[in-house]
Amino acid sequence: MTTYRLDLSYDGTGFHGYARQPGQRTVQGELETALARVVGKVETVVAGRTDAGVHARHQVVSFAADRPVDPEILVRRLNGILTDEIVVFGSSRVEDSFSARFSATSRTYRYTILNRSFADPLLRSTSWHVPDSLDVAAMQEAASALIGEHDFASFCRRAEGRSSVRRVLDATWGREKDLVELWIMATAFCHQMVRSIVALCVEVGRGRVPAGRVSTILEALDRSAAKGAAPAHGLVLWDVTY
Repeated sequence: MTTYRLDLSYDGTGFHGYARQPGQRTVQGELETALARVVGKVETVVAGRTDAGVHARHQVVSFAADRPVDPEILVRRLNGILTDEIVVFGSSRVEDSFSARFSATSRTYRYTILNRSFADPLLRSTSWHVPDSLDVAAMQEAASALIGEHDFASFCRRAEGRSSVRRVLDATWGREKDLVELWIMATAFCHQMVRSIVALCVEVGRGRVPAGRVSTILEALDRSAAKGAAPAHGLVLWDVTY
């Protein structure tokens, strides 16, 4: 068996998330169907499962195959099978111990908000339109309270038997003209964590929640204490480091 790493990007608009699901079109389903035609049936391991509508600039997948293939040929053949919604831009043979998920040391996400009175049809699938005025400095104060290791139960969908303790390495809000963006890096994220952080920070930016309350919400360990989740389409898995 030979272990391979794939580096890919995708537009998540037309997929029901990354993870394979019966009767649903998913990134994993499309990728593994294409892989089966090139190297035989395999099961992939992914750096970060993305939800329906979430995009990836740089996703990483690993798999083991009993049929060797040249990495350059693998990239070319996969891209010839896949639609242009998924693009494989790198492939390499790696050590058998390599896991796209467990070998990763951090993941970085970007969330984009279009912050002006009118929407932009060219950005509708990659940003959340928020027409209200946003105080980005207050949003940064709110995000800064989340840096470090915490139990993010207030910001995650509960997964029975799984810990919601995560370590956030950096969280930075910035504005470039009409675009307000969050860049957030953590060793790992739990389900809907980034989107929930964005939703609460936007409420802070609107002036509806004081930035100082974020620590209290975090400590509550109660999903109902936060403010739901921002739309999926504004979120991009930006990078994975090893």
